[in-house]
Amino acid sequence: MIITRTPLRISFAGGGSDLPAYYEHERGAVVSTAIDKYIYINVNPKFDHKIRASYSVTEIVDTVDELQHELIREALYLLNLKEGIEITSISDIPSKGTGLGSSSSYTVGLLNALYAYKGHMAGAERLASEACHIEIDRCRKPIGKQDQYIAAYGGLQYIRFNPDGSVYTDPVICSPHTRKKLHSRLLLLYTGLTRSADNILSEQTKATQSSEEKRASLKYMVSLADQLCEALGRDELDAFGEILHAGWLEKRKLTANISNERIDDWYTRGRTAGAIGGKLLGAGGGGFLLFFADPAYHTDICRALPELTRVPFNFCPQGSKVIYVEENGYMP
Repeated sequence: MIITRTPLRISFAGGGSDLPAYYEHERGAVVSTAIDKYIYINVNPKFDHKIRASYSVTEIVDTVDELQHELIREALYLLNLKEGIEITSISDIPSKGTGLGSSSSYTVGLLNALYAYKGHMAGAERLASEACHIEIDRCRKPIGKQDQYIAAYGGLQYIRFNPDGSVYTDPVICSPHTRKKLHSRLLLLYTGLTRSADNILSEQTKATQSSEEKRASLKYMVSLADQLCEALGRDELDAFGEILHAGWLEKRKLTANISNERIDDWYTRGRTAGAIGGKLLGAGGGGFLLFFADPAYHTDICRALPELTRVPFNFCPQGSKVIYVEENGYMP
């Protein structure tokens, strides 16, 4: 039996520049952090040679071809695992359509578990790049690359997306004191709304390909990611909140479905109650709202938004890791 634990993430700035419609023409960049909310993948040999995959439903099939879960199917193809395996998963929070990168965390954690199942260790770069290959190339999902890389590497990262397709992942350099203060000023609220990120990202890709104005917005958002790194290095956390706000205002220009009247109202009420800045996490349309505010205002913000649920979290310094291994006689 193998169990992996893979973090979800919060993206602060630059989201959308990790789509090929943008980075194939000029450098994209995001600032993102892994958090201590996880997806756990359990892989175990199955004595009867069938394949069992349990997620929101349970599949029991004879061959990989029959699997409906495309991420599991393509990961098994990639690692040449054909039969006699059981795969189950657990998520700390709602795992679909919430803007925390759950699909990519699942794929990274699944690959990590399958490599361990075969007796191999896979490094962060391999896990991230192969997760991108599965999701983007094999499953044709209209997504970017940031989620796979932060899930694999963990920590607080500045991630660059280059026109040649390469990805550079660099830790954000700031003092432990600054990192602690940053965490104390972040407030994560669950809206209860879920949505299909694929639809929003497909629209964003089309807009980026056809509009110079949209590409200019993304270029500005990349510059905000650069500014966030600089602000953290200088311990200028108020600037961090202002940059978040500027990025959210710019992101709303990309497509009409990124926000709506309800989300805009929540965001305005949060700012009125004391938040310097914030953003909706992920592609848009629902999921989690993140606010940046002095801790003295957190209670006021929560009172101003009683319909939203506060979710405590911490930064996570590690990416996907194997947390349990038990050998038995059925291992390949």
